[in-house]
Amino acid sequence: PSFSTTAIHLPSTLLHAINDGLMAIFFLLAGMEIKREISNGELSTKSQAILPVVAAFGGMLVPATIFILINKGSIYINGWGIPMATDIAFSLGIAALLGSRMTTQLKVFLTALAIIDDLGAILAIALFYSAQIHWVYLAFSAVIILVFFILSRFKIFGIIQFILAILLWYCFYNSGIHATIAGVVFALFIPVQKLKNFEHKLHMPVNFLIIPLFALANTAIIFPEHIIGAITTTLSLGIVIGLLAGKPIGIFLACFTAIKFKWSKLPHNTGWQHIIGAGLLAGIGFTMSIFIATLAFNDAASVDVSKISSLLGSFLSIIFGIIWFRFFCKPLTS
Repeated sequence: PSFSTTAIHLPSTLLHAINDGLMAIFFLLAGMEIKREISNGELSTKSQAILPVVAAFGGMLVPATIFILINKGSIYINGWGIPMATDIAFSLGIAALLGSRMTTQLKVFLTALAIIDDLGAILAIALFYSAQIHWVYLAFSAVIILVFFILSRFKIFGIIQFILAILLWYCFYNSGIHATIAGVVFALFIPVQKLKNFEHKLHMPVNFLIIPLFALANTAIIFPEHIIGAITTTLSLGIVIGLLAGKPIGIFLACFTAIKFKWSKLPHNTGWQHIIGAGLLAGIGFTMSIFIATLAFNDAASVDVSKISSLLGSFLSIIFGIIWFRFFCKPLTS
């Protein structure tokens, strides 16, 4: 379905309305969870906050490197960004199914890692995959963020912030930067004492409406006639191996380095086996991986193979992640 919104530059299809509009609300909820943990939770100290940041960088660098090594000199080299991203919605959805094997601390670590990961993917899109950045809209976005900052300094919070949040989303959407990042930015300026109330109100619509709608809207893929041949190309192998192996390896090595040099420490009730498990769940690329695939290639065949490979890598990450937590991680207490 299409909407007549071109004059005011809004999403023109139902798919874009879901991915750029409704998913901004999901990012808002995720951002509030992160702010709460930064303010008085598991990310409230520098050493605790460093770990997911370092882990996210490792989880982006290693998959991209694996893809480049496999596709060096090929026509597919531009797809290096596809296995970089972690899908917040699906990774946390699987984490929720793991019950007490996934403690609050580990969930916060995975959430923070996934958000930083997505921010990194969005930055990669802006720098390497965007056809054009509209600097005027980006400048307006910066002005709105400055106003957010000034209002927060004077402890002013009300309907004005919600209006500004909508304007920020609009400016991001038209700037070429992924619009959903507006949700995270807005969350950072919500007073800590109001977070719990807002989180409670958003959990139901996000978990039972937005995420299912997103899943349904993003799975329309045309499968090639020779599917086996398609998923054994270097393009497919680079994506699948990048997500399934590159993610956990990169995250583990980055965390090991950070702790070895005493930059950080493992979250409470968390062992190295849990970091590996979180790394496997971080291999669920789906949303951003598919999005980057549509930007990386101009031909429909490569885009379709990339989408299929992203789904395959994500599916295998889910399976191996569940098996890993089931057999190597005992149920924990938060």
